[in-house]
Amino acid sequence: MSITSLETACAGILTLGLLIAAGTDLKARTIPQWLVIAIACGAPVWWWARDLTLWPDVAWQIGLALAVMTVFTALFSFGQMGGGDVKLLGALALWFPPIPMLQLFIIMSLAGGVLTLFLLVLHKALKREGIPEIPYGVAISIGALWVLYQRNLNQFA
Repeated sequence: MSITSLETACAGILTLGLLIAAGTDLKARTIPQWLVIAIACGAPVWWWARDLTLWPDVAWQIGLALAVMTVFTALFSFGQMGGGDVKLLGALALWFPPIPMLQLFIIMSLAGGVLTLFLLVLHKALKREGIPEIPYGVAISIGALWVLYQRNLNQFA
């Protein structure tokens, strides 16, 4: 399967969006609404570049995004995730099929665990009160970038 220049452009734009999401979440603990909307709106171009059919391919992507939003909205309602994180994951579910999305969740969890441990140690070292806020958009972006560029990193792909 050859990679088209439109597919490469989409991957580059998504990469830029993910880096902005990680940076703003790290700096201000928020992911801008306009950025999540832009990522979601880029998915149909990605579908076209990847030659997805409306049925069943695009229908699966939309169903996956709805499922991801449902599960992570429940976590948000229990205070376990931020709203921007939930929306970013929903937007990314429009881009990645089920297995790559599962890979994203695994890498996101591992990166989030490392990030959390680092911030807890830093929080204790600086003798700060309360519980540190974890910019999970960083972990989500790492997972998405890993999945997006896995074929370039994996010699067996």
